[in-house]
Amino acid sequence: MANIIAIVGRPNVGKSTLFNRLTESQNAIVKEISGVTRDRIYGRGEWNGTPFSVIDTGGYVHGSDDIFEGEIRKQVKLAIEEASVIIFMVDVTTGIVDLDETVAAMLRKSKKKVFVAANKVDNTQRYGLSSEFWSFGLGDVYDLSATNGGGTGELLDDVVNAFDKSAAFEEESELPRIAIVGKPNVGKSSFVNAITGQERNIVTDISGTTRDAINTRYKAFGFDFMLVDTAGIRKKAKVTEDIEYYSTLRSVRTIESSDVCILMIDATEGIQKQDLNIYYMIEKNHKGVVVLVNKWDLVEKDHMTMMQYEEKLREELAPYNDVPIIFTSTVTKQRIHKALETAMEVYQNRIKKVSTSELNDLLLPIIDATPPPSVKGKYVNIKYVTQLPTHAPAFAFFCNLPQYLPDSYKRFLENKIRDNFNFTGIPIRIFIRKK
Repeated sequence: MANIIAIVGRPNVGKSTLFNRLTESQNAIVKEISGVTRDRIYGRGEWNGTPFSVIDTGGYVHGSDDIFEGEIRKQVKLAIEEASVIIFMVDVTTGIVDLDETVAAMLRKSKKKVFVAANKVDNTQRYGLSSEFWSFGLGDVYDLSATNGGGTGELLDDVVNAFDKSAAFEEESELPRIAIVGKPNVGKSSFVNAITGQERNIVTDISGTTRDAINTRYKAFGFDFMLVDTAGIRKKAKVTEDIEYYSTLRSVRTIESSDVCILMIDATEGIQKQDLNIYYMIEKNHKGVVVLVNKWDLVEKDHMTMMQYEEKLREELAPYNDVPIIFTSTVTKQRIHKALETAMEVYQNRIKKVSTSELNDLLLPIIDATPPPSVKGKYVNIKYVTQLPTHAPAFAFFCNLPQYLPDSYKRFLENKIRDNFNFTGIPIRIFIRKK
C-alpha cells in the first residue's frame, strides 16, 4: 500500500490550501466560504526524497443547510479508511468548536496516526494559541500557516518519518489520461462510480455537484490508466459564480492535458449546441474522442432507434465524425466497459506511428490516379509524405507549389489516410510543405 496523507477537518480551516501546497499545484479550488470542496481530491507530493499521495476532503459538518452534507461526510470517512497518516486541521483564530470535537472523536476510533495542524498561524501574535488543541489527546500539535508555508516543513518531517518505509509508490505521470467531459448532470460522476465499483464521487440530480477535476487510477481487466471526472462545462453566459468559473476552467485544462476525452451527452436531450462546443474544443486540442450517449435506458426505442440516432448524431458532428459512438446507461451499467475498451483503442490510435515507406507506397499511387486540380493554371505535384513526430497524428506532404493546393484536396488526403489506417476517434492534421 502506498503512503497516503488524508487532510480532514471542519469546513473552511484551510484544507484545500494545504493540499495545493503539499502537491505544489492549484488543483483544489480555494475560496473563503465553507463547502467548496465536496469529493475526495487526490494529488502527489514529495518531501526529502519521499513521495506520497495526498487526499483533500470536504469539510465535515452536521446539521447544516448544505444538501451535500451527508455525501461529504461519507467521502471524509472513506478518505480516513484509505489513508495511512491523517492531518487533522483546526483553526487557531476560532479555537475548539463542537465540530472539531466530533472529528477528533472519529479520528480516535480510526486508530490511525494523526497529526494536529493548527492552521492560520500567519503572524507572531498567534503563536501559542494552539495549546488548547492538545486536549484532543491525538498527539503533537503543529503551528501552521498553509497560506505562506510556515511550519509545513516541521510537520512534513514528522509525517514522512511515520510512513511505512516498505510501502511502494507507483509513478502515474506516464499513464494514459482519459477525461470524462460534458455538460452538467449528464452522468459523468455516475459513470466513474459504476466503472470503479465504489462511491468515488458524489452523485446527485443537481447540476454542478462536481467542482474539481478528480483523478482515479483504474487498474483492472488488463487496463491501467488515469480516469478524470470533471465539472460540467456550461455556456460562459450562464456561469455566474466564481466557484463555477474555476470548476469550468479546470475542466478545460483537463481536456488540454488528457490523451482521450469521453464526451457524454444526454440521450433524452440529444446533442445540444454546448455539447458541440465541447466537441470542437476537444478537436481543436487534437485529443482522442469517444462519444457516449448516456441515459439510453430512458429512451423509448425499437430495433431502428439506435441506428437512426447514430446517423443523426454523425450529421451533427460533421465534417469530423470518424468517432466511436456508444449508447450507455450508468444506472443499468449497459456497455460501460465497452466505453473504456474503446477509449483505450482510441488512445492506441493516437500514439500510432506509420512508417514513411508504408505511407508512400500506399498514398502516392492514389495521388497519381487522382491528382490535385489545377489552380490558376498551376499543377501541384506531390512527391513525398511522412508522419511528423508529434503527440497527435500529423502528416506532411511535400510538393512543388503548396500554396495552390485547395482545402478540399487536403480533406481528400485525410480521408485516404483514414481509409487505409485506423485513426478512428483521432483528429488528423495535414501539412503541405515545399519540397
